Amino acid sequence: MTVEIVENHVTVPEDVDLTLDGNKVAVTGAKGKVVRDFAHAKLNMDYHGRVLRIWVENPRKKQAALVNTITSHVKNMVTGVSEGFTYRLKIVFIHFPMNIQVRESRVDINNFVGERQPRYANILPGVKVSVEGDDIVVTGNDVEKVGQTAANIQEATKIRNKDLRKFLDGIYVYKKE
Repeated sequence: MTVEIVENHVTVPEDVDLTLDGNKVAVTGAKGKVVRDFAHAKLNMDYHGRVLRIWVENPRKKQAALVNTITSHVKNMVTGVSEGFTYRLKIVFIHFPMNIQVRESRVDINNFVGERQPRYANILPGVKVSVEGDDIVVTGNDVEKVGQTAANIQEATKIRNKDLRKFLDGIYVYKKE
């Protein structure tokens, strides 16, 4: 059985502006602007009356699934420019206190498990990182960049060649908003 058409709709709030140029979507809101190109996806988009319509005719399975994926990406873009995304990470140490410094494009982690060499985590463009006591707060309007920056910080403090049940030091994501 084949499906003739698969389509989804994204309703855009009044305080958010969406512009569509081919398959390139630009969303602007109070928190900034996010631009994303969906030219790789062989599907159709049109924008009328604050509703973005995404559809494909006579799709195969992957094309039909791609409609839902692109819809989710656009919804995340709208949420990002209106509310923003925040990841909170907890700094955990038992004996050696970590010293966290935020630079322009990276986070420096000093004295991790008593190591003399600092560890580094990259901050992606458009993402802000701040240290508040035992927490690291990562904020931005692009969910993928915010999530990747939080993952970079968590991965930088991964302990290798030791018993992970005993050595619990690290920086861990504990809340996504």
